Amino acid sequence: MNRKLFIALTGAMWLALPLTALRYWQVWDQLPIRMATHFDAYGRPNGWMSRDLSLYFALGITAFLLVIFTVIAYVAQRLKGPDVPALALLGFFYLMVGCIFYVNNSLLAHNLTGQPVTVTPVLLGVPIAIVVFTVIYLGSQRGQALPEGQTLAEEVHRSNVFAALFAFIAAVELTVLVAVPRTGIRVGMGAICALFLIIAAHAWDGFHYRITPAGVEISTLGFRLRSIPRAQIRTYRPEKWMALRGYGIRGVGNTRAYVWGNRVVHISTQNGEVFLGHNDPPRLVRELDQMRQFTHS
Repeated sequence: MNRKLFIALTGAMWLALPLTALRYWQVWDQLPIRMATHFDAYGRPNGWMSRDLSLYFALGITAFLLVIFTVIAYVAQRLKGPDVPALALLGFFYLMVGCIFYVNNSLLAHNLTGQPVTVTPVLLGVPIAIVVFTVIYLGSQRGQALPEGQTLAEEVHRSNVFAALFAFIAAVELTVLVAVPRTGIRVGMGAICALFLIIAAHAWDGFHYRITPAGVEISTLGFRLRSIPRAQIRTYRPEKWMALRGYGIRGVGNTRAYVWGNRVVHISTQNGEVFLGHNDPPRLVRELDQMRQFTHS
């Protein structure tokens, strides 16, 4: 896909704003002056807004998301062009905007006819979309597997703290799920709970680095995330990692980071930058040196 089409598709997301305004305009005179806009676990309204404030809120939250999504989409296509991960990301943004539009329409329908507001499609669709996008994102830069052979060193970089944190969030989600009486919401919350459990398992298992004469292989939960052939490695050095850059699997374009802590080994390759989190970066550097020395011995 060329850049112009990608930019056009990004701009088309903004149709959600006039469509939301149009939907309100179509039923404006039928709406109550005081609209139900928040509901408890049983689907009973427990929060209200004036119809004017409801319209402004619907447009405001939609515009807020559109600004963020547009900036991210622009950066993604500028860094590496409209490749498969960028298209998958754009598709995810469309889903999120669609979810907001769906919820706004559900609120209007409830205030017009009294029909129950259901958020099951949102609760179920979003975690599934996150998993699909993550698989596409991770597969985009895996490269070819390194040839089987001698393993010079193996390292694991994990975080029990993050594993416990996400397991706790999953437990809280599960507790709420059991207490919620509506089956549809339970299904959606169950999907979200499963997603947090996967993240917890990933943090507990950590990033596995296998260093061979052919290069470096990165994996987690038995899934190969990336292979870096020795011939593509230019330089590497220990660095500090700032918390503001985030943890887990990070990066867009030609940059990827696999980090659970505040220390990394920065590897510059012919295809971009790779950051490998590690509790003892100098040791990892020595093992990379061993890889290079082995190839020249």
